[in-house]
Amino acid sequence: MIILLVIAIPLFLYSLKSMGVWGRSSVTPAQAAGSARTAEKKSGSLQARVNNNLDPTLRLDRLQASQKIQYAGGTRNIFRMEEPPPKPIPTPIAQVNTTPTPYVPPPPPPINLKFYGFSSKPGEPKRVFLADGDDIFVAKEGDVINRKYKIVQITNNSVLVEDLLNNNRQTIPLTAPATG
Repeated sequence: MIILLVIAIPLFLYSLKSMGVWGRSSVTPAQAAGSARTAEKKSGSLQARVNNNLDPTLRLDRLQASQKIQYAGGTRNIFRMEEPPPKPIPTPIAQVNTTPTPYVPPPPPPINLKFYGFSSKPGEPKRVFLADGDDIFVAKEGDVINRKYKIVQITNNSVLVEDLLNNNRQTIPLTAPATG
């Protein structure tokens, strides 16, 4: 660490001396101009050519030409990241029907029970066998089937079933099941 410090102190002092902060600069203005001309000849850069053509006179023709330029700014705000929303396109207003259409509730779902058979013994109420897919239910008047259908009335020709969830009544005819 001491060795690095010994090397760093002279380098620091030398950099201060070359910047002209400490002591006098060893480069004279004449030497600086000569080195600039040499660099200009070697590099041939645009900057070096512009420095040679510096003319302190005021060029009024260039000044007037620059004053004639009109600034036409865009819609973009350079201080905001997002784009402005597009201008809305006016659409013609269509004539709206002012008469409201009455609300018609959708029809209740059908009761999917099918007649499967019936049973009647003397002195007992009639029982009916109803099928819902692969399930067969045996019920008499007043019974609830599958927790949603109530048997309201059993006659010789039909069964009146009420859907308890949708308040819908449907008559199921007592016919022989189709074999197939």
